[in-house]
Amino acid sequence: MDIRELDLTAYSEAKPASPVDLLFIHDSVGGELMASPGRTIGESDILRSHPNGGGLRTLLSQNNYVAHEAANSSKIATGTNVCQWNRRFRDQMKKILTTRHQDKLFSDETINRVIVFQPASSASWIEEEGAGPGNPDSWKKTIANYKAAYTALLDHFLKEPDTLFIAVTAPPLVRPDSPKGIIGRILGKPDQAATEEAGKRIRSFNNWLKHFHSGWLRGYPLMNVVVFDYYDILTADGVSNWLRYPSRVGRRDHPNAEGNAQAAQRFIPFLNRAMNRMAEQKSPFFAGRPYLSANKAAAR
Repeated sequence: MDIRELDLTAYSEAKPASPVDLLFIHDSVGGELMASPGRTIGESDILRSHPNGGGLRTLLSQNNYVAHEAANSSKIATGTNVCQWNRRFRDQMKKILTTRHQDKLFSDETINRVIVFQPASSASWIEEEGAGPGNPDSWKKTIANYKAAYTALLDHFLKEPDTLFIAVTAPPLVRPDSPKGIIGRILGKPDQAATEEAGKRIRSFNNWLKHFHSGWLRGYPLMNVVVFDYYDILTADGVSNWLRYPSRVGRRDHPNAEGNAQAAQRFIPFLNRAMNRMAEQKSPFFAGRPYLSANKAAAR
């Protein structure tokens, strides 16, 4: 299948000339992506350092983003299943836009102009195709329900044209072992055929999510929503449907430092280009802001 992603290469990788507040809503995997490599320091999945650290927080700071985080034990990040995103953005958008750290809000008029959100790795096990149109709030993990959940988000994002929303695809799982015979059935382990189908389903869904012409964002009128395919990077850019960078520290399903560092390095130019693209909307926030347009980028 030819996946035609949003092409951001026409836009400059230049960082913002003035600080931009960014909120990352994540689970423990996202916490490790943000952390610097080193021994585990931090709590509630907001980590200064971790053996699997990808260093994204440091890179964001170097590129003039003021990074804020909401993770485990905060009201807007406890539970990062796909079925929870619709209600969260519908009911708590104002709080999300003004979150400084966990449940602490800005005390002034500061607004997060970038919202990054990442589902848990468990979202990468989709049980079946499901029947359309799907239920955005259903706990049943089907492609139909996942599509309904993300489609519902666009109504909420449309109301916030001055904020860039970045949907990070769920990290891949380590390929489950497929024990054969009665032991496998007793343990409830998926057989090889079931495992392969599950891998194909998450790949298919993520392809739909990022396919700009016939997927999630088809017909969406603004430039304030983009998809960062964390999943694909961690599958070695499609070599597998499963995690190619398993951790040796903690849970194997968590990406290791090598995988997270690759993702962090690729996220920064993606983010900067998405911001420069969004500047073309000429919304009040971007009016007069020192971002480069596509034409200026080409002239550099």
